[in-house]
Amino acid sequence: MASSFEQMRATVGRLLRGIDRYNPENLVTLEQYVDTQARENAYDLEANLAVLKLYQFNPAYFQTPVTAQILLKALTNLPHTDFTLCKCMIDQTHQEERPIRQILYLGNLLETCHFQSFWTSLEENRELIDGIAGFEDSVRKYTQVKVWMNKYGWTENEDGQIFIYNQEESIKPKNIVEKIDFESVSSIMATSQ
Repeated sequence: MASSFEQMRATVGRLLRGIDRYNPENLVTLEQYVDTQARENAYDLEANLAVLKLYQFNPAYFQTPVTAQILLKALTNLPHTDFTLCKCMIDQTHQEERPIRQILYLGNLLETCHFQSFWTSLEENRELIDGIAGFEDSVRKYTQVKVWMNKYGWTENEDGQIFIYNQEESIKPKNIVEKIDFESVSSIMATSQ
């Protein structure tokens, strides 16, 4: 039996085809889909961007709680640029609203690798992630990768691929000096003739 997320994904997929993606009458379904993503620890960037685009075209329909859920779900997909994409689709006046402003601050802490401050701030604002299944685990995975990257000098290219620091690049030659006297080698040399 398919989960409610999979059922909604199929429905939303049909809504997002063609001109219908900009129909404000679809917002109710799309907003329910965002809530389903939060509850079931699922993620659909395309649908979330469609919601934010509809809010841009129809500011009267803007929902702060739905936008907050979208931003939090985008944070769970770091190091991808989803959070930045979503943030850029929210106008400045809405970015100043309380929950959105706090989420943007948390996102900034994560993106700049201020992990200690992030966890402290998150602990002070636990109500932000109520209803977002798997949020802390997803962020924990991201922070662990970043810590390892910094510790071992790993790099990430434009495609998001992480290159692990190659030990061969840091090999230092070592001179090995052995002191062998002629008497200890003479018996070996005599048998080899």
